[in-house]
Amino acid sequence: MPIEIIYLAVVFVVAIIGFTILKRPLYECMLVAFVVLVLVSGTWANIGTYIWDALKQTSLYVIFVFVISAHLLSKTSVIDDCIAIILSIFGRLRGGAGFVSIIGSSYMGSLSGSGPGNVATTGVFTIPAMIRSGFPPHLAANVEAHSSTMGNMIPPAGMIGIAFAALDALYPHTYTMSQYWMLLWGVALWFILQRIITLYFMCCYYKVEPMKKEDIPGFKDSLKKGWKAIFLPIIVFLPFFLTSKFEAFFVSRLGAGASAFNNSILLFIPSLIVIFGIVLSGKETAHKMTPFAMYGYIRDGMLKVVPTSVLVLFAYFVSNVFEDLNVEVAIGEFISSFNMSHVTLSFLIPLFMAILGMLLPGSTQVKIFGGIIISIMAAAGSNPMLVAAMLPCICGAMHGVTPPYCACVYTGMGIAQSKLKPTLMNCMIWVLLHYLLSVVILLELLPIWGLIR
Repeated sequence: MPIEIIYLAVVFVVAIIGFTILKRPLYECMLVAFVVLVLVSGTWANIGTYIWDALKQTSLYVIFVFVISAHLLSKTSVIDDCIAIILSIFGRLRGGAGFVSIIGSSYMGSLSGSGPGNVATTGVFTIPAMIRSGFPPHLAANVEAHSSTMGNMIPPAGMIGIAFAALDALYPHTYTMSQYWMLLWGVALWFILQRIITLYFMCCYYKVEPMKKEDIPGFKDSLKKGWKAIFLPIIVFLPFFLTSKFEAFFVSRLGAGASAFNNSILLFIPSLIVIFGIVLSGKETAHKMTPFAMYGYIRDGMLKVVPTSVLVLFAYFVSNVFEDLNVEVAIGEFISSFNMSHVTLSFLIPLFMAILGMLLPGSTQVKIFGGIIISIMAAAGSNPMLVAAMLPCICGAMHGVTPPYCACVYTGMGIAQSKLKPTLMNCMIWVLLHYLLSVVILLELLPIWGLIR
């Protein structure tokens, strides 16, 4: 067995002991794991380089900016207006409040990129609505949790930048960020459909009825009040659609600067989201969003964004040590020595990441293992761009719902006041179906919008 696998085991064991036994925050566990790793591997002299290289990672700041922008957006009426419109459409269906949760939380998650934060933001509206319409509390908690965790896999979630960095490192100047994002939306559509179908059968099993009429807002009134909110996802989607479909146009005008322009979209999109969110919310909200008030919101939002950003930063520390030790190459060669087929890897890799997701954050998994997964599966015949697009699905999305960590589920359980055992038992059904769909997509058995062969 390669010594690099021992290094990997050291990080995992330290993190498990710190998180499950000592009950310390994950970011503390990751920092301690980093210190232990440099001691065990004898790379203490390079610790300054590991830290400095991590601080230069653009994706770290992208995550920070998007979480802050989502916090500011939550202070406007845009999200509430969107949920009201969706509720007016689906509220009359069996389990209609659950459909609101899936669509509304997927929408909000695409802006925030934070699964637990998404549950806390939209779950306070959707979970009580589901329970009032007959959902068992444990089902309501899981519907919201598994809808919200999709925020980790739908652009412009910050984790996506980490996954693209792994793809670009292996295939430089081959794929653009816009092409990658278009594929991610294509993949996400299948997972949204899977959750809708799962919800339908769950509602039939639990005999959930449509929402009460008095709890359903009128469609005309909701549309009249909140129609402007529909433009917000268009604002996010349009720049990437244009740069993907008209790449030749931008290259001919900008030359070498086209690549920088494409990447800079990640930095100015969050600002556009907030600006348009304020404008679309009307004068009443705009008057409240003074510079002083926004400073207060950002200050309060730091309590949410700092732990996430610090966790990613410390994960980058560990990843840089692994890169220096060529851990990716060694483990990749070790796995490749078994000569596993594309089919076998398509079953094994999502299962392996689901197990790691029981503790390690999705961003950490992608940063450490993203390059390994892409290279191994590409060597076995997989489309590297599709594999990279699936990294947020099998790492980020799974991390929020796989016990014992499953922060999304615990957050939803707290709002729903559901019991632990039935909640986790129902959760495992959703996890299994997510895993199976991941396998089917990796096997390329479904048509994927945006996939470049």
